[in-house]
Amino acid sequence: MALLESTAPSSAGTRLLAFVNNATVRAVFYQALTLSCVVLLFWYLISNTIENMSQRGMSAGFDFLGVSAGFGIGFTLIPYREGDTYLRVFMVGIANTMLVAVVAIVISTVLGLIVGLARLSNNWVIRNVARWYIEILRNTPLLLQIIAWYFGVFTLLPRPRESLGWLDAVFLNNRGLYLPAPLVGSGFAVALVALLLGIAGAVAWARYARREREQAGRIRPVLGPVLALLVVPPVLAALAVGSPLAWDMPQLRGFNFVGGINIPPSFCALIIALSIYTSCFIGENVRSGIQSVSRGQTEAARALGVPPGRTMRSIILPQALRVIIPPLISQYLNVTKNSSLAIAIGFPDLVSVWMHTSLNQSGRAIPIVAMTMGFYCVVSLAVSLAMNRYNRSILIKER
Repeated sequence: MALLESTAPSSAGTRLLAFVNNATVRAVFYQALTLSCVVLLFWYLISNTIENMSQRGMSAGFDFLGVSAGFGIGFTLIPYREGDTYLRVFMVGIANTMLVAVVAIVISTVLGLIVGLARLSNNWVIRNVARWYIEILRNTPLLLQIIAWYFGVFTLLPRPRESLGWLDAVFLNNRGLYLPAPLVGSGFAVALVALLLGIAGAVAWARYARREREQAGRIRPVLGPVLALLVVPPVLAALAVGSPLAWDMPQLRGFNFVGGINIPPSFCALIIALSIYTSCFIGENVRSGIQSVSRGQTEAARALGVPPGRTMRSIILPQALRVIIPPLISQYLNVTKNSSLAIAIGFPDLVSVWMHTSLNQSGRAIPIVAMTMGFYCVVSLAVSLAMNRYNRSILIKER
């Protein structure tokens, strides 16, 4: 009996020691401790900030969003008046920022693909021009390039009366780029439906051609049918119902142009600088992705008599995308974040109209900074999610 009593506490202590030394238990404990410390730190910072602001008569709420902003914005993608609220200013800043990001991403992707292929050209001149294009522009600060394009190019363009014109429809001067503005006609809805049907047909044909190539090894033409499906239905609909669009042409009246669409010089300079700078990195991604594909793939295609263009489109690039896409995600995120440098040349993006003008005028630093951070965080996560899903869709799957 005495022996059993002496061994009972010992076995309980052994179980407790084994529980404490368990790797899973210790991992959960340390993670919970770290999370508690982080939560306490944020709680202290937030409570201390709110207390200091209340002592100074400042508010950290979002009630100011319904107050009239009272200032104008030079370029707006959505309707805006000076009497609109701060919330409308926030929406205008988001729209302008997204416009810059989307246009710059498209242009930089196309330029990057061209530069990346040029880096691998057999022509010595093309190869070295692409190389120095990348080396010079990639190692020059983006802010410097934006300022150079704005003050060194667009502000030195001729005045409106001496504008550079093309086909009496497009005009470029130191006040911006003037383009014809589309006006919706009576047959626009029919043409739009035809275009949507054409897009659906093009997507269906592209998927069918890809399935035929992967499962049966039969190569179906893609580019020609897709272009036909995108062009023929809306053209036929336009011919059937009349012109779906009319055009408001820019015209010189007095000292400036009226009508059409006016794209300010700051937008043009920002797009060009962002696109060129980002295309350097995308070009290197394309080059490295293509070089990661075994040279035997090219030699086998050549032995089978496959043309070089089809070899690149159908054999090399699909395999290279597995290497190109992951770093490409970072470049797309950088384009969105680098668009905030527009404040240097006065383009009204989110940072300019919200983080600068609205913050200085309202004094609501914490909610404005929080909303700005939230926007960039949401955009970054959305881009990452979309690109990662696309990356998983193009991975080679074992059968």
